[in-house]
Amino acid sequence: MIIADENLEQYWIELLRDKRFEVFSIRDEKPGISDREIAEFVRSRNGCLITEDKDFGELIFSYGVKSLSVILLRYDQPRYSQIEPVLLKFLSDYVTPAENLFVTVTPGRVRVRSI
Repeated sequence: MIIADENLEQYWIELLRDKRFEVFSIRDEKPGISDREIAEFVRSRNGCLITEDKDFGELIFSYGVKSLSVILLRYDQPRYSQIEPVLLKFLSDYVTPAENLFVTVTPGRVRVRSI
């Protein structure tokens, strides 16, 4: 399951649902919960968080929050076309990774780090 962070643009949620991905929206279902609560929710659902919030990198790499996968989208808004094909390709190949990953998707590039 893909879990869309509260800050994720609605465009991405609609796109992923249109492409038949199962998407849970924090903004719609659990607004206002903390980043740590989001991390725990992602773990409990064995999901993958998609966010535009760099704070999740800090939670994982500085504060040791583990056992979840995060996809961080970095692009110049509102030019979604910069990373849309890169994100969709990555998700089709790795939507249920065997290991926990921190993935940064930028225009034309995907950086994957094991956590």
